[in-house]
Amino acid sequence: MALPLNPPISPMLSKAADTIPVGEGWHYEPKWDGFRCIVFRDGDTVVLTSRNERPFNRYFPELIAPLQQALPDRCVIDGEIVLPSPTGDGLDFDALLQRIHPAESRVQRLAQETPASFVAFDMLAIGDQVLLDAPLSERLKHLRAALGGAVAPVYLCPSSSDPELAHDWFHRFEGAGLDGIVAKRLSGLYTPDKRTLVKVKHQRTAECVVAGYRMHKDGKGVGSLLLGLHDDLGRLHHVGVTAAFTAKFRAELLNELEPLTHEALVEHPWADWADAAAESDTRRPGAGSRWNAGKDLSWVPLRVERVVEVHFGQLQNGRFRHGVQFQRWRPDRTTQSCTYDQLDVAAPVPLRELMASGSA
Repeated sequence: MALPLNPPISPMLSKAADTIPVGEGWHYEPKWDGFRCIVFRDGDTVVLTSRNERPFNRYFPELIAPLQQALPDRCVIDGEIVLPSPTGDGLDFDALLQRIHPAESRVQRLAQETPASFVAFDMLAIGDQVLLDAPLSERLKHLRAALGGAVAPVYLCPSSSDPELAHDWFHRFEGAGLDGIVAKRLSGLYTPDKRTLVKVKHQRTAECVVAGYRMHKDGKGVGSLLLGLHDDLGRLHHVGVTAAFTAKFRAELLNELEPLTHEALVEHPWADWADAAAESDTRRPGAGSRWNAGKDLSWVPLRVERVVEVHFGQLQNGRFRHGVQFQRWRPDRTTQSCTYDQLDVAAPVPLRELMASGSA
């Protein structure tokens, strides 16, 4: 490519905060629930690269022509690949995951059945001009000039320097697939692979059954706890895991949970998961897939007697999305009380409503 910036480039990253920062010089935009992607265009050549600097072109062939039509002839754009739900109710991350498939025939079919979109939120180069050392305010001017007239499936990301609008987006559009808010300094330069952005994500609590655990990869303690919630029929579904424990806590958990391993498979709701996974409509742990090929998914069953309180961000298709944080044991709760209906889940909102919400 003849661009002044050639692939791959590591995107700039974010660090977590509990509240949206306010004050002069802050700028805000939605945090999307999709795949980070930097787009390189040089004439007819369009290259999509992932956050890990790997090529995306083969997985999202339907985006090439729209990007050729929407982007300047020579440019580098930072953004997000998202997949609008076929029902119009926000974004569908599970469907997006299905797009990363080794079979070319399946990729082509899904490109037709569940086409993706691209949301642009930064410009790193245009023509012969590299913008990495330009402030965000200047990069946004170039981006808006280039993509102000973009149409689906290519979008110019809504953004604003108004903290009240950012708070409105944060609360009103979670159901559209908004994962939170990203705050940037208008004076900030583009810093590849550095956590110079601020992200504020949705956090809720849930009380879950602990039905098993997986050992840590070092073999010296509990790596993750397997979480479950009951549906209206009383079936216990595997809804995710909580992990990222300290080495000290991993060892403590192993000792604390050891008594619950005795006769754990007697009447365990997931005891037959391996044999019944294909027929059952109950979510169970341990099934392999192309996403975890080669990963040890063996688990240690526990008697279903313990309840834990966790923080989570989103619930999608009956499972927690992203990191789930251990908060505390809840000995005052019964396992039967751990049901889906305790959860405060955002109502679906069409993606087009967020895109039409305006910028300031």
